[in-house]
Amino acid sequence: MPSKEAIFQKKSTIMESQFSFNPNPLVRYLQKPAEQFTREDLIKYIEGNRIQQLNFRYVAGDGRLKTLNFVITGHDHLENILTFGERADGSSLFPFMETGSSDLYVVPRYRTAFINPFQEDPALELLCSFFDYEGNQLELSPENVLKKAITHFRKTTGMDMKMMGELEYYVNSKHEGLFPATDQKGYHESEPFAKFEGMRKEALQLIAACGGKIKYGHSEVGNFTLGEEAFEQHEIEFLPTDPEFAADQLIIAKWILRMLAETRKVEISFAPKITVGKAGSGLHFHMLVEKDGKNIVLEDGKLSVTARQIIAGILDTADALTAFGNTIPTSYLRLVPNQEAPTRICWGDRNRSALVRVPLGWTGKQNMAALANPDVKVSAKNGDSRQTFEFRVPDGSANIHLILAGLIVASLRGIQMPNALELADQLYVEGNIFRSLPKQELQQLPASCVESADRLKSKREIFENNGIFPKRLIDHTIASLTAFQDKNLSKELEENPEAARDLVRRYIHCQ
Repeated sequence: MPSKEAIFQKKSTIMESQFSFNPNPLVRYLQKPAEQFTREDLIKYIEGNRIQQLNFRYVAGDGRLKTLNFVITGHDHLENILTFGERADGSSLFPFMETGSSDLYVVPRYRTAFINPFQEDPALELLCSFFDYEGNQLELSPENVLKKAITHFRKTTGMDMKMMGELEYYVNSKHEGLFPATDQKGYHESEPFAKFEGMRKEALQLIAACGGKIKYGHSEVGNFTLGEEAFEQHEIEFLPTDPEFAADQLIIAKWILRMLAETRKVEISFAPKITVGKAGSGLHFHMLVEKDGKNIVLEDGKLSVTARQIIAGILDTADALTAFGNTIPTSYLRLVPNQEAPTRICWGDRNRSALVRVPLGWTGKQNMAALANPDVKVSAKNGDSRQTFEFRVPDGSANIHLILAGLIVASLRGIQMPNALELADQLYVEGNIFRSLPKQELQQLPASCVESADRLKSKREIFENNGIFPKRLIDHTIASLTAFQDKNLSKELEENPEAARDLVRRYIHCQ
């Protein structure tokens, strides 16, 4: 019988093997997953690696990452920072907070810790949560709205939602003329035709080192030139995870891509539209629902009742969800007919024109690996289902926390709607939705920020129920969208390309 020391040694070896390939240096050093990080773990890493600087990061009302820097002066100082956080001016971070009572706390979340990949002297970065003067999580904070939505969904249904984003972006650089990609044919193109594949691969490595769970990266459809400028589209797709972490990794990924663009002296944009007639950039979200840790999107090889109910709920609120996912005038230059971006409220299997798409989910019974490798014995075990469904409306202007919270609220609404399955059947479309519409006319998505605000106003109670979205936050969202006064903008721009270019440039660096 093995000794206790031998058993302990074996367990230690297994643990080391489990974390040895993790790209996050904190995970490798601490030999535990990030979600188990404690304050003492971070202190151990900082002191053991002589880290001298600590940075708090948090997302403000404009959707951008903000920073508070600390120089560590000792163990007690470090412990105080990690325990109590620091004060900040809420009225400067959130436009809906009044200056008369705007002080708030920013407190770090240990699981988000990562090493800044761009700073020469090593610095530890931490994402933070906001708290009010009483020590309660800030009611109006978007990340708290998301937390409330997750908690209520889990408490009400006994299920969990997993989400992941598809982050599309353009790189804008000087046109060199060598190995030009074919216009609008950049999908999965390789170097040297995809000039910024190297930048994308570096981004993948850095995002993973900062804790991101990446599925893959590739070049996208959009490739075109405007005068001396060349625009090249790429995408980074993540793995399904809990919605809070799904939001965190998208925020960090955007920051990393912008930092890389700065170092390479190129421009990067997550804007929904760069120019009319060329592929726009979306921020699609895949979702799945779990019961007792098992994906239940499929039932006996078909889409489950729960999945169809959720899809119905999303379709029922899709027009209002644009208020959180499509927040600038150029959002509605992307949502136009006869392109892959959705315009009508419907869903379908493998249908990229639909608002909700059910993509391939490895449901076939063939052993594809064995067929691809006929001279090699390959076993294929049926594991947990990987099936998801995809919401294709949002773009890079989205308030990530609010659109995810809105999707969870919509999902719960679908589960509770008595006519959900009937609605799902009515709004299912096969083939090209512009050529083979169902008998009834499909409702269209909003065509402007003003129209989006009106749709949210008519359905605001859905989001305010159960205290998920505060009334003041909904009021602010409606007012912000209405202020664009863009109801007839698309028609006005049809015969004014110069004005269209000016508009795109104004919102080129959204969120």
